[in-house]
Formats: sequence, structure tokens, C-alpha cells
Amino acid sequence: MQGTNFDFEKPIAELEAMIASLKSVEGRSKAAAEGIDIDTAVEPLELELHRVMEKVYGNLSAWEKTQMARHKDRPYSLDYIRLIFDDFFELHGDRLAANDEAIVGGLAKLNGQPVVVIGQQKGRDLKERQRRNFGSARAEGFRKALRIARLAEKFRVPLFTFVDTAGAAADLRAEEHGVSEAIARNLMEFSLLRIPVIVTVIGEGGSGGALGVAVGDRVLMLEHSVYSVISPEGCAAILWRDKAMANEAADALKLTAQYAHQLNLVDEILPEPLGGAHRNVTDMALTLKEALVRHLNELSGSGETTLVDGRYSRLRSMGVFQEKVSR
Repeated sequence: MQGTNFDFEKPIAELEAMIASLKSVEGRSKAAAEGIDIDTAVEPLELELHRVMEKVYGNLSAWEKTQMARHKDRPYSLDYIRLIFDDFFELHGDRLAANDEAIVGGLAKLNGQPVVVIGQQKGRDLKERQRRNFGSARAEGFRKALRIARLAEKFRVPLFTFVDTAGAAADLRAEEHGVSEAIARNLMEFSLLRIPVIVTVIGEGGSGGALGVAVGDRVLMLEHSVYSVISPEGCAAILWRDKAMANEAADALKLTAQYAHQLNLVDEILPEPLGGAHRNVTDMALTLKEALVRHLNELSGSGETTLVDGRYSRLRSMGVFQEKVSR
């Protein structure tokens, strides 16, 4: 049973607690004393648990998916990097001012092939979250990402980026150091990289903070991740002056992976283990690795000009719509 349960997970938590109690040493001893086969007693409960989980997680609202994307146990970039890649060697600093730990990146190998990896890292406990600014990068972080991306281009190796941030830092220091310019420059520079670039939204894809490392030839999203120009709370505060309207705002923002795929903003939705990626990190990493390898193989035969032109066309097609004229 997970340490954190949302309101919509209460029926699941109750069943998990019941099963855990029956399987405990005390539960088994009591069952043995009464002549009850514990495995026979637990089996229907486990079947019911699976049925309830399929129903709950198969019908999540946009706000509930946002909560899933923010789950404290959800795997972060470094978790996937350690499980998917070999020989990861982290690089630090932007070579201009400082090292922003909200962005991690470096050299690695994928099935023996040299690659470069960049990710956004929120942190597990309070101390690490403060050090990494809860995954919200400042200007130094985006310039660090660009430095690492240019290194990938220099050595002609593929680039993988993992998106997981509520948004870029919006404090005074970030503004003084030019965070907006750094994001804008990354949008331009990443669109011109002459190497395969594969982006995966693994949790929150929040606003410019996400876009600063999310320009690529292929964009993937995990099933319960979200991608939006603003957080539901921020949207609700602006439109209704009430953060309690976040549920309604999440619906209006169309921020789920399913909507992003319908709108051609992402290329593929990767299924998560039942109950979310945090319930089986190893399986989620295997699914993600298979997708990364598959998309890399599809892109490996593309010439540099084809990659850049395709990325440009992809960006230009975003937000295109047609008005229906009534007669």
C-alpha cells in the first residue's frame, strides 16, 4: 500500500489494508487457529482490488491525473536515468554563473550506444527539494541544459530529455539572471540541433519551464502525466480568483496526455503500471526504455536537414485550428 492516497484512491486503500492485515503474521496466525486457508480467503479480495483499480485509474479526471503526476513517490528523472542508461556521468554548471540542480544531465550509454541525457529533478525530501528548487529551474539551469545539448551535437550523439516541472522559477533572482531569455534561447537552439532529440514528459510539463527542454523530433508522455501552459491552481486564480476552482481549470486546460495526443502535441502515450508509475518503477522504466529505443531507431536514418526541417514543421503546426463557418 502506498504512503500517500488521494481521495479517489480511498476504496483501493481500504482493500489494500484489508489484504495486508490478512497476510500479516497476526492475521495468518488467527486464520490458522480458526482453520481458515488464508490464500483462499485473500484471493477474492485481490480480484476485487484489481477490478476497483482498473475502474478508478481508467476514469481519472484531469485534476486527478494532475495529482497523480505530482505523487510524492512518482519516479523522477534520475530514477529513469539509473534504470534505463548505463555509465551515466553527470555534468555540472552552465560555464557562465552557477550550477542549477533543478536540471541534471550528462553522458551515458543506451544499449551500448553513447547518448546524452537531460532531466528535470524535483527532489525526494524537503532538504533535496529546497536544493533543487522543487524542480523549477532558473536561468542557470536552462543554460546548463543548452550547454549539454550542444555537447551532444558536437559529438553527434542522440539527446534524450525528461520533463518534470511545475514551471520555471519565478523569483527575483531568476528574473534578474534572465530566465525568460534563457528559455527563449533554448527554444531556438534546440529546434536547430542537428541530432535526434527525443523528449518524454514523465510527470508535470509546466509552462515555459517544460518547453525549455521539450523541443524535439519525438515527444512522448506517460499515461498519467500532464502538459500545460499553466498549473490548474494558477489558471483558477487568474480566471476565477479562487484556487479552489483548480478542478474546473484542469478540465478546461485539456492538460492530460490523452488530450495532448489528440491535439498532435505528442507522438505517443506510454501506459503506466496499474495505479501509476510509482507502484512499479522497474516496469515503467522498461516500457519507457523500449519506446526510447524504438523511436531512436526510427530517427537514426534521418539526415540532419530532415531532422531540423521536421522539427520546424512540427512547431509551426502547433495551435493551428480551423473556424467552422455556419451558413
